[in-house]
Amino acid sequence: MSNSKYIKRINQLVARVIAVIVLLFCVLESYAQQDPMYTQYMENLLTLNPAYAGSKDVLSMMVVSRNQWVSMPGAPVTRSFSMNFPVVGTKMGLGFSFLSDQVDPVKQTGLYIDYSFTLSFSRRRSLSLGLKGGVNFFDAGLSDLTTNDPDDPVFANDINRKFLPNFGVGAFYYTPKYYFGLSLPKLIENRINKNGVSTQSISKEQVHIFFMAGYVFDVNRIVKFKPSILTKYVNNAPVGLDLTGTFLFYDRLWLGGMYRVGDSFGGLFQLQVTDQLKFGYSYDLPINKLGAFSNGTHEIMVTFDFDFGRGRVRSPRYF
Repeated sequence: MSNSKYIKRINQLVARVIAVIVLLFCVLESYAQQDPMYTQYMENLLTLNPAYAGSKDVLSMMVVSRNQWVSMPGAPVTRSFSMNFPVVGTKMGLGFSFLSDQVDPVKQTGLYIDYSFTLSFSRRRSLSLGLKGGVNFFDAGLSDLTTNDPDDPVFANDINRKFLPNFGVGAFYYTPKYYFGLSLPKLIENRINKNGVSTQSISKEQVHIFFMAGYVFDVNRIVKFKPSILTKYVNNAPVGLDLTGTFLFYDRLWLGGMYRVGDSFGGLFQLQVTDQLKFGYSYDLPINKLGAFSNGTHEIMVTFDFDFGRGRVRSPRYF
């Protein structure tokens, strides 16, 4: 068999696998983890936990671009923008996040606002409690798919529900050296129905529970080590566990690796270009069966912190 025929066979197989996944997602109750995942989650905590809003004591903005399973047709593509800041003179923090996630032909767009209230204790310890509220726009272009049976009623109409409101809660405890948090970003299990069919449930948003933690160890005067963990739980799906370890050199350069249990492994680096500007990149490879069809996942992150006219950002911040 020639290489071109072999590649064509692989592409046909991948297309069928994606069609099956879409069918299961759209016809059956979906119990899989629906929220996007991030390799650099330790820098992107606001999207997971509303109690993080305002904890950096500056106006902080972040952009993340993630291309998952590169080279696979219809693979997940995620773009997000978030910002958060403390309300000056109060114990409150506010945040805003925009998320665009596409697993062809399923598209989701989310807009959320975060609110936090912080209790301060001695030795620079703080506990924040947060609320998240917003809306998710959901679309599934099933009619654009090519199927073996053009009269298949499952793919005859698109799924398009433009308003899925939701709210969530979270708690975040932190000091200059460590943090841990617990959050449920979505508490409403919205049902997603096919257009014009109000009695048939196609899928629903599941409640996700996240636990995150991290600690910064001083190795010596120029090197620090930060292990981080993120646990994800959703009903009737395996528990997700991300383990990450990064070394910080001269408070400027982060180098490290990650392991997503049973799913993937990879590496990351982050550069504190200035006291305000930070750039990060990560690359991970799947260790499951998708590895045969994927060239890995690329994730780029850029953050910028404004200092509210104080002259300089309170530096360094490790999370």
